[in-house]
Amino acid sequence: MESSTLSIVLGILAVLPAGGALADFDQRKIGGFWREVGVASDKNLALKTPRRAEGVFLTVNGSNLIVKVVFNNSGSCETETTVGSESDPAGFAFPGHREMHVLDTDYVHYAILRLSLLWRGQDFHVIKYFTRSLENEDELGFRKFREMTADTGLYLVARHGGCGCSRRLLGGGPPACPHAGLSTGRCAKLLKEVSGVSSLLS
Repeated sequence: MESSTLSIVLGILAVLPAGGALADFDQRKIGGFWREVGVASDKNLALKTPRRAEGVFLTVNGSNLIVKVVFNNSGSCETETTVGSESDPAGFAFPGHREMHVLDTDYVHYAILRLSLLWRGQDFHVIKYFTRSLENEDELGFRKFREMTADTGLYLVARHGGCGCSRRLLGGGPPACPHAGLSTGRCAKLLKEVSGVSSLLS
């Protein structure tokens, strides 16, 4: 049960280390579909959650942010929804002492998010990279993500099959693969299609 809760939390909220959020963030533009492309963390557990998030759909409602996440759980698509309230111009607070901050975005192609979580007495820090596209990662945004996570020990990058994770070690060494990589398939596509239809009907 605790493992399942952690996967939901880390899937919905990308956790980031201390750092500044966007000073000129426009929350009206952040809404819509985003595909998860990269995850970085200094803790292995944050990358080994039982279910892997494929995408999110964000809806801004006044000062609240509704986050719908789609997970791929052994081939089955599952969704979770949580609601956060604005805590500062580029940040939102969620139940359970969790926070999400937008570190960088151009609103059209990419977004880099930071989430903070206290789990069983430990602080978890995760940085997540998202794109609007189902097909590509946006080179400029991804380069910024890699620069921000240069000192992070572990990261996962979406791959169309194969091992998409890597481990950075000061002394070198072979890549490690704590998870088989981020899945980039039908669950994210389904979320985009269904959420897009819902927004048109609302």
